[in-house]
Amino acid sequence: MNNEIIEWMREHHITEVECILPDMTGVARGKIVPRDKFISDPEMRLPEAVLIQTVTGDYPDDSYLDVTDPDMVLFPDASTLRFVPWAADPTAQMIYECTRSDGTPVDVSPRNVLKRVLSLFDQHDWEPVVAPEMEFYLLSPNPDPDIPLAPPIGRTGRAEFGRRSYSIDAVNEFDPLFEDIYDYCHAQNLEVDTLIHEIGTAQMEINFLHGNAVALADQVFLFKRTVREAAFRHNMYATFMAKPMENEPGSAMHIHQSIIDRNTGKNIFTNPDGSPSEHFFHFIGGLQTYLPHAMPLFAPFVNSFRRLSRYTAAPTNVQWGYDNRTVAFRVPHSSPQARRVENRVPGVDANPYIAMAATLACGYLGMINKIPASEPCQSDAYELPFQFPHGSEEALIRLRECPELAEVLGPRFVRMYVALKEKEFSEYFRVISPWERKFLLLHV
Repeated sequence: MNNEIIEWMREHHITEVECILPDMTGVARGKIVPRDKFISDPEMRLPEAVLIQTVTGDYPDDSYLDVTDPDMVLFPDASTLRFVPWAADPTAQMIYECTRSDGTPVDVSPRNVLKRVLSLFDQHDWEPVVAPEMEFYLLSPNPDPDIPLAPPIGRTGRAEFGRRSYSIDAVNEFDPLFEDIYDYCHAQNLEVDTLIHEIGTAQMEINFLHGNAVALADQVFLFKRTVREAAFRHNMYATFMAKPMENEPGSAMHIHQSIIDRNTGKNIFTNPDGSPSEHFFHFIGGLQTYLPHAMPLFAPFVNSFRRLSRYTAAPTNVQWGYDNRTVAFRVPHSSPQARRVENRVPGVDANPYIAMAATLACGYLGMINKIPASEPCQSDAYELPFQFPHGSEEALIRLRECPELAEVLGPRFVRMYVALKEKEFSEYFRVISPWERKFLLLHV
C-alpha cells in the first residue's frame, strides 16, 4: 500500500474505507472495510456478475453468464482516494480497478470499456478532453412510487411552480442545500463549476470543468451519490431520471468533447489558420452515423425514451449546427483552440463511463473512416424528421447489429449489455401501469 495513502488516512483519522466500483447501471457496488484491514490487504474480490445486474437487481439469462461465476481481482486506483463527506465517522472512498486472475482487464467493467476506447486514441497520440453538464430535479420526499412527484418546499415555505429558467432567486430558494453540495464536492476534489436553474420546475444544472475522460467519469459517478446524499440531509430527493415528471422537460448529461494532439498540445479540430479541420467534420460525421446505433448507451432505460421528444427540449435527430440548441451535436461559440462538439443526446440517467465511451467511439470511427458530416443545420431541428429508435426494443436491435461499435467498445461488453437491457425491458413490460387501469379497466 502506498505510504502516502496510509499517512493520509492516519492524519485524517479515517476509520473505514468504501471500496467501490460502478456497475453497468452506474450503481456503486463494493465493500466497506475497516481502515487497518484496507491498509494490510487493499486487494478485494467480487463476482464478475456484480457488474451486470439490472436496475432491479436481476441478471441476464444464464446463457450469457460464465457458468463458473468467477471472481474478479480488484485493486484500488490511488488517484481516486477521497473523503466521504456525509459519513458520520471519518470515512474514505476509493474506486477499484477490475481485473481477472491473470491480470487482464475485465471487459464488461464500464470503467475498462472507457479505457479501451481511449487506448485507440492513444495509438494516434490523441487525448480526448471532455466536460459534462449534469441536469437533475429536486423533489419532495416520495416513498410511494404510485404517487406523482412534486417539487420541494424552498426557504420561502412554498413549493416552486411555473418555469424559472436561469432564475437566481429560484436557485437561492435552496441555498443551504447547494452550500452542502459545493462543500461535499470540494471535499472530494470534484471540479464542479457553474450552477444554473434549468427550464423545469426545481430542475438544476451543474457543469464540470473539462479534463481527462476517465477522471471526469469518476467525478460524475461520485457526483450523483453526492447530490442525492446532500438532498437527503435537507429532507428532499434529488433524481437523475431522464424524465421524472410528465409535464416537465427531461434531464440530460450534455458532453462537450475535443481532441488534443499529444505531440503539439493543439486541438486537432482546428487547422493552423484557425479554421475547422477535417478531423472536426469527420468526428461529427461519426456521431451522425453511429449514434442511432449506440442509443441504448445514451438512453439506457424505458424512461429515457420519454425524454427524446421535440416537446421536451431534447434532440430528435442527428443534425448538427453552430450554436444551435435544437440539434443533437452543437458547436458552441469559442476560440479556435477551444473548438469542441457538444453531444446533447445522452440522458443524465446514463452510466457516465459508458456514455463517454460511446460518444468518443462514434467520433473515433468517424475520424478513422473519414465519414463526412452533413451541412450544419441553421433552422429549428425539432421540426425535422425523427431519426432515433422509437424505444428500447428497436434500439437494442440496432446496437446488436452494429459490428463497428462492438469492435471499438468490446464485443463481449456489447453482447452482455444488450442481454442485460433485454432482461430489464422484459421486467418492465410485465408491469401494468396506472394508465392502463384508469382507461382500460372498465372501458374496453
